[in-house]
Amino acid sequence: MRSTRSALLAVAILLAQAAHPTSAQAPADQHEAHRLHQDPKAYIAALDDPRRDAYQKPDEVVDALALKPGDLVADIGAGSGYFTLRFAPKVGPTGRVYAVDVSPDMVRHLNARVRDAKLTNVSTILAPPDDPLLPTRVDLFVIVDVWHHVEDQAGYLAIMKRQLRPGGRVVMIDFHKRDLPVGPPVAMKIAREDLLAQMQAHGFTLAREHTFLPYQYFLVFEAAP
Repeated sequence: MRSTRSALLAVAILLAQAAHPTSAQAPADQHEAHRLHQDPKAYIAALDDPRRDAYQKPDEVVDALALKPGDLVADIGAGSGYFTLRFAPKVGPTGRVYAVDVSPDMVRHLNARVRDAKLTNVSTILAPPDDPLLPTRVDLFVIVDVWHHVEDQAGYLAIMKRQLRPGGRVVMIDFHKRDLPVGPPVAMKIAREDLLAQMQAHGFTLAREHTFLPYQYFLVFEAAP
């Protein structure tokens, strides 16, 4: 992942556009984005804005993942816990969600949410940009709107491949590389076809694709035998 500063700025642009979809084609206000990423409360509020649900469809995404009790899930770029807190009930007390983020503010906020929700199956991890620092192998990596922030993608894929349990999956959800009413600028996006080629080149095969998200691709990969 890029530095925390760069990652937050990029996501802030995304969220500013999501909050004003009619002006999403216009250049982003860099000063507004800068103020947002420097204000953790405003940034967290933007991440958890209910308007995000309309296009992110979090409940449908979680259902499509078909999580089972006992699963170990790595939520990469967990942010405020938008998906982490939805995964936790699905994996149950015998499973665990590893919520990985590069931002101390996000990890502190998520720690509080986990405590307040009395969840005992979530571990937050403050990680460097190039390693999720997972303590064990996992059944599932979930990477939502984050992959385009990762600088050493080949290195990160190698780590994920080593840390997948047999039969494990990698889920990539990100914005289509075209003008959309939400999301980062087109130049920052990774085209579905390019991601597919990258994953295949690093030993992953496409196991399934879901098409119900209006602005994002939803690809499920497995490590090639």
